[in-house]
Amino acid sequence: MAQILSNISKIVTLSPEEELLFLSKIEIKNYKAKTILLSAGEVCKYSYFVNSGLLRSFNINDNIVEHVLSFACQGWWIGDMYSFLSQKPGNLFIEVLEDAEVVLLSKENQELLYKQIPKLERFFRILTENSLVANQERLMDNLSLSAEERFEKFCNKYPTLIQKVPQKHIASYIGVTPEFFSKMKSKLLRK
Repeated sequence: MAQILSNISKIVTLSPEEELLFLSKIEIKNYKAKTILLSAGEVCKYSYFVNSGLLRSFNINDNIVEHVLSFACQGWWIGDMYSFLSQKPGNLFIEVLEDAEVVLLSKENQELLYKQIPKLERFFRILTENSLVANQERLMDNLSLSAEERFEKFCNKYPTLIQKVPQKHIASYIGVTPEFFSKMKSKLLRK
């Protein structure tokens, strides 16, 4: 409980009463690795906050190729933003990569909290804005940087993920095949 409150307090300050109200609207669940929290075609009913463990969001294209959109480790939020906001079926999967304790905040409870604690609307707006900026930056990187540069940027931006995330998922995130990634990585290590 303290971790999610600490995450919120980086942006807004809740009173003790507001904290209790917020905590009454969330669920905490433990999941084993390889659990699928959300499948493509389902409506995303929750925002997920990671207390511990590691999650990823990804899509599978028509050729059965996975494309990793994001990772979420301790202290990060994840979800299918399109589906969550529109309440329409989405096209993302969310998978637990390592055993995790996850906070679930339903769309219904989030909307209720916006009315009861207006500061939380500001908190989630800022989270959404930060996500939009990060996604735009990633899109620009994919258009303008080489695979090596994207990998280097990933390593610099997310140093804790390098040891935790399987290489095939990092390859997918930076937009290359696992085979190319392996060759690229060994070439970089020789330098």
